[in-house]
Amino acid sequence: MMQDPPVVLDEVVVTAPRLPAAEGEAAFSVIRLDGATLDRATRLDEALGQVPAVGLFRRTSSLTANPTTQGLSLRAIAPTGAGRALVTLDGVPLNDPFGGWVIWAQVPPEGLSGVDVVRAGGTGPYGAGALTGSVLLRERDTGGAWTAAMGERGSARLAGSGTGDLGPLRWVATAGLERTDGHVPVRPPDAGAADRPLDLEANSASLRLDLPVGNALISGRVSAFEEMRGSGVEGSDAEASGTALSLTATRQPDAGQPGWRVQLWRRTSDLQNRFVATEPDRSATRPANHQFQTPATAWGLNAAWRMKRDGLETELGVDTRRAEGETNERYRFMGGEFTRSRQAGGETSVAGVYAEASATHGPWLVAGGLRLDHWAARDGLRVERDLQTDAVVLDDRPADQSGEVFSARLGVRRALSPEWSARAAAYSAFRPATLNELHRPFRVGNDITEANAGLVPEQLTGIEVGVARETEPLDLRATLFANRIEDAIVNVTIGQGPGTFPRAGFVPAGGVLRERQNAGTIEAVGLELEVEARPRDGLTLRGALSATDAQVDGGSQAPQLTGLRPAQAPIWSATAGMDWTPAPDWTVSVDARWESRRFDDDLNSRVLNPALTVSARAERRLSPDLAAWVEAVNLFDADVETAETGTGVVSFGPPRTVWIGLSRQW
Repeated sequence: MMQDPPVVLDEVVVTAPRLPAAEGEAAFSVIRLDGATLDRATRLDEALGQVPAVGLFRRTSSLTANPTTQGLSLRAIAPTGAGRALVTLDGVPLNDPFGGWVIWAQVPPEGLSGVDVVRAGGTGPYGAGALTGSVLLRERDTGGAWTAAMGERGSARLAGSGTGDLGPLRWVATAGLERTDGHVPVRPPDAGAADRPLDLEANSASLRLDLPVGNALISGRVSAFEEMRGSGVEGSDAEASGTALSLTATRQPDAGQPGWRVQLWRRTSDLQNRFVATEPDRSATRPANHQFQTPATAWGLNAAWRMKRDGLETELGVDTRRAEGETNERYRFMGGEFTRSRQAGGETSVAGVYAEASATHGPWLVAGGLRLDHWAARDGLRVERDLQTDAVVLDDRPADQSGEVFSARLGVRRALSPEWSARAAAYSAFRPATLNELHRPFRVGNDITEANAGLVPEQLTGIEVGVARETEPLDLRATLFANRIEDAIVNVTIGQGPGTFPRAGFVPAGGVLRERQNAGTIEAVGLELEVEARPRDGLTLRGALSATDAQVDGGSQAPQLTGLRPAQAPIWSATAGMDWTPAPDWTVSVDARWESRRFDDDLNSRVLNPALTVSARAERRLSPDLAAWVEAVNLFDADVETAETGTGVVSFGPPRTVWIGLSRQW
């Protein structure tokens, strides 16, 4: 079920290592996914997909997506592999320190109590990275859940989460295991002997300990994850791993007493990727790049102080993050071996202070805030060597960069009647380039994309208006928005193969050479409609529509992009669903998602056709807390185009997959 957060939040969970949602959030576009929605999801990004225009860079789930394409973006303004949304778990960012993407396998849905999706809304208290919005995950505090399931093509999943008490300590433990033999993304007649399934093995585990100290709560959390996956062709695969540590002290606000939160966190990640060049008839591959080690580490500190009195809520806070990392690679495969090596990386940091306030008076809610951040990119390097002679063939050490970004937001909400409300908001946000975008070139098939150490943060400004009607049988919401991204970071085509280019080397026939650039502006206007009806007990119907008309103005930097749509950004997306209880202990759920066509490249030359997918699930409750279920994902076996090469070879998402499983919640 999706619902807007209420204006007044009376219930406070005192055992949670987080402050309650601020009252001022009701002035912005917030969609809340509750525990029931998450209980039905096997992967978190698939649950988020119930919100239109929320998705990964490519039109697929993290079940088959390479780690570097698992960047989340909202509103289809301009998706990227790095993502243009900030994802946090109880305040700790989950975005990768090196690339900005999110490894979704690290967060089994069983370990969450809810998710808030803040569409746009400005940087506000969230901080750098919340360009098109924020996804705020809340970890479970009570109860537990587990799921055991098996599916077609060797698929299996086991995940669970539980809570308990050890004297004064409250523990929360979550773990997940998943595997699949996968599907072959390229189909006949294009498929050749070199094509392989997108197989996956992933596991994760976390433990949180909560200790009350006076009227405060001290929480420590540790987690780790690892996933290994095939990339769809012979000799190409990827491995991602990481750890996270956090220490949080929280006091809940109450009865005129201020609340506060202080949090320290540390995150590590590593990535290994093997890329290959494919023969024109896909009969064979040859190594093109081996990214054998990408160690990265991020640290962060955030603190907030909140006070509520006489209808006025205020919050003051600080937020600082630092990341460092490098990629280590071998490339230029000649004579049966790699002939060159590359080491590239650096350090980025951002530190900000903010002030937020909201006031409630009768039917009016007014909320706003100011924020000032300092960003920096320093100690960058890109060193390439000849592996036979150890001679340096490239030694690039770009100049350090830094600057300040001022952002603000203001929202107003008015209750027009007990059922109707209206709101309006204006906001700004920013996202600095990741270490991956600044320093690491990469190759997919025969396409090569160059890094750019001169990238500056992209900045978004936006306005929106919305109306909502909330009653027991029917909820309606509508939002109109207009957003503008300045200095948008875009992969710009600058050459085509076959040919040899400076720095990039040889680009094969059918391939293109791109470079990351701050390519002008992206302007987007859009409409979001949502409805949820409960015509009778045991039946819930829901539907949503999103339309985003986004266009690029490349200016003098990339005039060839002016008037085109950003890559991977559909105009239309829609979702529909039903939850039905036809008999006691039985539940039937159906969810559908449709997207209009999108383009796979910046020049809009590679068209990915529209796609409609439907999933259905039938569940029978065996006891008050145990259920057996069967689910068909992509029920009608729709062809979902996810990518297209320069020679017209199309990759497809997973075919129909049937699962059976047991789930328990308590």
